Amino acid sequence: MLKHLSVQNYALIDKLEVEFTDGLTIITGETGAGKSILLGALGLIAGSRADTQALQDKTKKCVVEAVFDIKDHSLKDFFESHELDHENTTSIRREINSEGKSRAFINDTPVTLNQLKELAEYLIDIHSQHQTLTLNGSAFQLSVVDSFADHEILLQEYSEGFKKFKKLEKQLNNLIEKESQAKKDLDYFQFQFNELDEANLQTDQQLAMEQELEILNNSEEIKSNLSKAAGGLSGGEHNLLSSLNEIKVILASMAKFKPEINELSIRLSSSYIELKDITAELESLEHDILYNPKRIEELNLKLDAVYRLLLKHQVKTIEELILIKNDLSDKLLDFSSLEAEIEKVNTELKALQKSLQVLAKKISGNRKKTIPKIEKEIASLLSSLSMPNAQLKVENEESEILTANGLDKVSFLFSANKGSDFKELNKVASGGELSRLMLSIKSLIAQLTALPTIIFDEIDTGVSGDVADKVGSIMHQMAKGMQVITITHLPQIASKGQSHLFVYKEDKQNKTFSNIRKLAAEERIQEIAKMLSAGTPTAAAINNAKELLNGHSGLSKRVNKL
Repeated sequence: MLKHLSVQNYALIDKLEVEFTDGLTIITGETGAGKSILLGALGLIAGSRADTQALQDKTKKCVVEAVFDIKDHSLKDFFESHELDHENTTSIRREINSEGKSRAFINDTPVTLNQLKELAEYLIDIHSQHQTLTLNGSAFQLSVVDSFADHEILLQEYSEGFKKFKKLEKQLNNLIEKESQAKKDLDYFQFQFNELDEANLQTDQQLAMEQELEILNNSEEIKSNLSKAAGGLSGGEHNLLSSLNEIKVILASMAKFKPEINELSIRLSSSYIELKDITAELESLEHDILYNPKRIEELNLKLDAVYRLLLKHQVKTIEELILIKNDLSDKLLDFSSLEAEIEKVNTELKALQKSLQVLAKKISGNRKKTIPKIEKEIASLLSSLSMPNAQLKVENEESEILTANGLDKVSFLFSANKGSDFKELNKVASGGELSRLMLSIKSLIAQLTALPTIIFDEIDTGVSGDVADKVGSIMHQMAKGMQVITITHLPQIASKGQSHLFVYKEDKQNKTFSNIRKLAAEERIQEIAKMLSAGTPTAAAINNAKELLNGHSGLSKRVNKL
């Protein structure tokens, strides 16, 4: 339950601290005193959108912190799943700076807004003045039926399966779109791949062909010069090798006279052998080089093809062309595997759809079974709220198409009087009737969900007199199993609470601020008497206030002494 609320720099609130008790807590105050502002601050704790316009002082941050007692509410799984420390007394804090940036904390640990919202949904339900309008919403109506059906595990299983179904459906659509686009590109990719494949491209091929072509184009000059060089070494009578051989013989004959001559003779012999090898290689090279016009034409054609491909693909090397060819090959392989992947996803999608249909049928069956119970219990509560002939009819239209909520579309129809036709709520129910209907639904849901705290903001709109007393009695009954906090202008309801908080305005330093305090027994009599009177409480109003309080809240002994 909510134990403590601290608000700083929010709307008309400068700094406010308020303690809450269990049971039924009443909040009253003059119109415009700041009751709804207090509710707005609590809304921040529940995860509502932050707004810089709500800052009282734009130079300071707004801080709202609520402390809850959660020891009896089995929330350890939530804390463990989000790696948070579980404490029996847990605090939730929102901070908003002057730029509108919001930070959220659970037990002083920073959390995301979604995490804060998730925890708040386990702890508190805030019914604002305008929430009665949600009665007309199909989502709210369906959630009411599901609360009665008590099949949360089944809903969760279906929800997870449906999310997977939508994800697979999106994946299938993307694959089909990809296949459609691939079909358009397939012929072009295939043509480009064949063109590169037929070129038989190899690494370093371009340089080798360019060098070979250079040699062939200059073959006659090269052959002539090689022949001339070989001839200079070994051709004619007075060639270099012959001269060296004569010198070699002379040195060999004198080598016995002096060791140095012998060394020179050996060196000359080595040079002679090396020059003979060079001559042989020159003659071999000269023999191998042939002018080949056919090969020149072949090389020119191949190189032209390479140059054209380089220009076409806007690259500079054959290595880059090979990379392009490999990429095209991958694209062609991807296309060939697309059909298999589409078939696989489609099969998985159909199987999941079949299982979801089974789950959705179970959920639909549960909803249909619980509808008569809802109608009966709501009629009983409305009767106790002076609407003996009022009836709620829950219509369920089952579809064959799976949605996020299953196969059902639920509609609430209402008849306030005997013999009246059932019509949509917004077409037939008055404000007071809607308030009583919402209270009836909320009170039943609260019993089913075991929510720790529920807050009503003037849910008594449109009711008065005996009906107001009965509305208060229902809240009083609800408060036996949970904490109920209600903002009201009706004395009949205000008298039902175990605790009474008063919201008021005060002026400080030329500014107006909202504040709140707990009323003592005598102050409470005066406050309820004011609610009964048009102006200053009369003696009759004070006695009436005492009578109202004597009938409720365990204050009879204290009231009688006053």
